[in-house]
Amino acid sequence: MIIIGEKINGTIPSVKKAIEDKDEHFIRELAVKQADAGAHYLDVCASTAPEIEVATLIWLMDIVQDAVDTPLCIDSPNARTIEKVFKYARRPGLINSVSEEGDKCEVIYPMIQGTEWHVIALTCDSRGIPSDVQTRVDITKIMVEKAEKYDITPDRIHIDPLVMALSADNNSLLNFVETLQTVKSLYPTIKVTSGLSNISFGMPLRKIVNQHFLTIAAYAGMDSAIMDPCNRDMYTTLITTEALLGRDKFCRKFSNAYRKNHIGPVKPA
Repeated sequence: MIIIGEKINGTIPSVKKAIEDKDEHFIRELAVKQADAGAHYLDVCASTAPEIEVATLIWLMDIVQDAVDTPLCIDSPNARTIEKVFKYARRPGLINSVSEEGDKCEVIYPMIQGTEWHVIALTCDSRGIPSDVQTRVDITKIMVEKAEKYDITPDRIHIDPLVMALSADNNSLLNFVETLQTVKSLYPTIKVTSGLSNISFGMPLRKIVNQHFLTIAAYAGMDSAIMDPCNRDMYTTLITTEALLGRDKFCRKFSNAYRKNHIGPVKPA
């Protein structure tokens, strides 16, 4: 499972304060902890006022890249912002994100053409997030076809089917799984990702709901997750699921992480 570390995000109150206070140490520590816990990418999201988003993202990117070698996941709802900060990335990583909303694909795809960058593609358009599976699949087809024009192959695309809150849509997980499996039947090399916390919005025991979502989605074929790799319970769920699915030879990663009195995650092999 590809882990996209989610903690450097200005929507989190402690990170918002660190950004406002220009607390480099706080951001650096978040980067190091997530990298040491096994994150394959580190999401950097400013979530500030538009007029300072570019400067804030560059500041975050520089701190993280000085602290660790883990590739960045550059995260902004504004494709033009990503375009402006892209050159400050020191190695290929992940763009978060494109969709069929506005001209996002037309801005991002040419930018990563001929590179090793990957991109998260959200199954929504200018009408919003569709409630049905077929529309999500249709949007995926459009984004993949557009990517082909820029020589971006499906294996560089991480489709996010945008799981809805289970409290508002009882078929949320079922729709997610059906979208995932339909997309993978069309494009076997494409990747599927998801943030884990949306599904539990408005529910008690959110952490438990998120853990079960991760297990079921991984079994269904999800390739990556936007998550907190430092969260012991979530990490335990992940490596247990991978062991049960036969993805951990002789359960070595699981045994190494929890042998004897070891109480925290270790970086996956």
